[in-house]
Amino acid sequence: MKAPRSAGALLRQRRILAWALYDWANSAYATIVLAVFFPIVLADQWLAGSEIPSTAPLGYANAVASLFMVLAAPLLGAIADRGGYRKRFLFAFAALGILSTGALYAVGPGQWQLALGVYLVSVIGFTGGNVFYDALLVEVAPEGRTDVVSGLGYGLGYLGGGLALVLALLVAARPELWGIDGGQAGQRASFLLAALWWAVFSLPLLLWVRARGPERPVLPGSAARAGLRQLLDTLHHLRRLRTVALFLIAYWFYIDGVDTMVRMAIDYGKNLGFANRDLILALLLTQLVGFPAAIAYGHLGERIGARNGILLAIGVYLGVTVWGVFMERVAEFYALAVAVGLVQGGVQALSRSLYARMIPPGKSAEFFGFYNVLGKMAAVLGPLLMALVTQLTGNARLALLSIVLLFLLGGILLLGVDEGRGRVEAADAG
Repeated sequence: MKAPRSAGALLRQRRILAWALYDWANSAYATIVLAVFFPIVLADQWLAGSEIPSTAPLGYANAVASLFMVLAAPLLGAIADRGGYRKRFLFAFAALGILSTGALYAVGPGQWQLALGVYLVSVIGFTGGNVFYDALLVEVAPEGRTDVVSGLGYGLGYLGGGLALVLALLVAARPELWGIDGGQAGQRASFLLAALWWAVFSLPLLLWVRARGPERPVLPGSAARAGLRQLLDTLHHLRRLRTVALFLIAYWFYIDGVDTMVRMAIDYGKNLGFANRDLILALLLTQLVGFPAAIAYGHLGERIGARNGILLAIGVYLGVTVWGVFMERVAEFYALAVAVGLVQGGVQALSRSLYARMIPPGKSAEFFGFYNVLGKMAAVLGPLLMALVTQLTGNARLALLSIVLLFLLGGILLLGVDEGRGRVEAADAG
């Protein structure tokens, strides 16, 4: 009997690692495309010579992509639950994101409308894949270990994203060594690297993680109809899941600040006049700090509770945001990068694991559809606020100040979330 248990333990560990490696895989997109090279190439190549400030079109593109997922993710999640399509949907969105990310390389200087269109598709692929990736957490994590497994995923994401970004910087700095002509083409080649990294390191999840399906096979058409009924039923019964509903509203606000700072930090630094080199090095510092910090934060959540860990991170973000509004020196940008790295992965990991413990069994993809929807719905608001404030005032500092309100609202609402009550409500609803 011991041998089978040992084999099962090894298989379980392999499934956990394979699941977590998807964070390593798609974090190349998050660092190379979202955080660094797309904002830089948009400003320096695609909008070169234009009087259009990059903050506005970048903010609007992020908002539109997020709005699409707001509308699509809950229904797709319900269909995935009914038909057992979580893994298929994950890789369909991943393929969309990978192909469109690679296609950014072919967009030439001055073609900013085309660049934004392709970028928009890549964001949909990235965020859509995350809906179904997050939903698999409850299937791979052992009972009572979701904080640690979720933290492992984010930790590997920070490490993988940081290493991928280093390689992208090497390609951009010496493109001739890679058979690429010109510095501008070298910057755009980073998009090819992000796509390749994302594709290769997604393979372990494809090969080793099996998603539980329905007891009897369900055809796509029947799954769509059943998924729509399930979605409507969930919306109707969400009133009974009051703790989950309160958490989702709180999450909507505070994760907006997190996502907006990730997507707009480089653009904000450029508006303050900081050099590209300093901005990129600061982001790398965040990645390096974020790797051990995200894993440590998973253990911290087990000690002080996931909710308290999230509240601690929100407090740090409030301080970082206010400091950033009055920032003058590039050294301060580096200090803020370290502070963000200490809590960014932690707030994401603990939010995911806390939510996973309060949702009804058997509906993980659908409920993580709501989870990601509200996260991305907030990402509609954050970049849109920054875009509008910048467009109306021309002041990037005032745009950043608007994020403080989102952290405050999220923290206040989270104080009312009781995990124990949420578990009871989920069990009754299941």
